[in-house]
Amino acid sequence: MDPVASPHAGWAPLPAPRRMPERLSVREQVLDELRDALLTGELPPGSVHSGPALAARYGVSATPVREAMALLAREGAVEVLPNRGFRVVCRTERDLAQIAEVRMLVEIPVVLDLARAVPAARWDELVPLADATVAAAAAGDRVSYAEADRAFHRALLGLAGNPHVVAVADDLHRRAQWPPVGAAPARRPTLRAHAAHHTALLTALSAATPTEPLFRAHLAICP
Repeated sequence: MDPVASPHAGWAPLPAPRRMPERLSVREQVLDELRDALLTGELPPGSVHSGPALAARYGVSATPVREAMALLAREGAVEVLPNRGFRVVCRTERDLAQIAEVRMLVEIPVVLDLARAVPAARWDELVPLADATVAAAAAGDRVSYAEADRAFHRALLGLAGNPHVVAVADDLHRRAQWPPVGAAPARRPTLRAHAAHHTALLTALSAATPTEPLFRAHLAICP
């Protein structure tokens, strides 16, 4: 009699499980962990993972895993494979360039309007957020940097008072942070250079000097 095949045969191996932090709902905890794994490459592009295997990794039932993966599928991070699980979407450099182009169309006009309307003192409110990106970059913490980077942009765009713009821009920003196929994780010098843009942008906005070239260069790269 042929040996019974493992139910997980053919699926990509998973990294060692980490203890789940006690925060938010179980689904949100799993979602956060999966997003972190996508950022760091622990769940690399093209890899296939089953719901039961992910549930075992995080020590939860299959339901919150399926719910979290369904949200990631709607975000475009994974695709559902019927009766198999989920496959991490393979992105190319062209995909990221196209996302950057759309981000420029959304964010640059807002920031240029803010540059003309916001008092110089208001930009000081964003300095702690810019400093947080610098600290995360100095530590070489890719996950913390991604969170701090998006927090800075949400606060910056939030000054315009349009939550819909913030939501659209944040979704695009998150998509831009997923690494493309074959890309190595961003190194500390790259993160530091990108973080320095935040400080330089606030300096330019406070001094009422041109910001578009700097901001365009910043959006073109999302480590």
